[in-house]
Amino acid sequence: MQILSWAPEHTSALREFIARGMSFAAAADALNARFGTAYSRNAAIGRARRIGLAVPVRCEDRPPLVPRAPKVATTKPRKFFGEAAPPRAAERAEPVKLRCVGIQPRLVSLVELAKDDCRYPYGGDKEGEAITFCGHPRFGASSYCAPHFHLTRGPAVETGRPAGPFVLRLVEAA
Repeated sequence: MQILSWAPEHTSALREFIARGMSFAAAADALNARFGTAYSRNAAIGRARRIGLAVPVRCEDRPPLVPRAPKVATTKPRKFFGEAAPPRAAERAEPVKLRCVGIQPRLVSLVELAKDDCRYPYGGDKEGEAITFCGHPRFGASSYCAPHFHLTRGPAVETGRPAGPFVLRLVEAA
């Protein structure tokens, strides 16, 4: 930010232009033309406020501003390239079929959970309902027991190639 000190003749010219009813933008342009300066409209407004000048009254010959009507949002159908259009919100969606496992949870609280217990949560859906956990022994390095592990992973998907170790080759940078 550059701080400009206004010369006394610039300030008096600004007072003169504002007294004539010029806008701050026109006053700044007139100052720049007369003195070869580069004052902006905002610089003229700031100087006028600092020296206590009143805001100029709008000219009477200017037509009054007419308020514009607010824009009405129009929705255009979206185009999807290579895909089917999404279903409309008015159509009722099919209920999601939830998967479940055939295991009776122990419903252990968080404080009572041991290091190797299943951490699959139950409850907490309703206001004030406590959240408990499955509590059965965990499956491998997972946080869940075997039934909950398979429930969270979904159906097994075979990939085209088996997972196996790979070798990284180090290359010297030139």
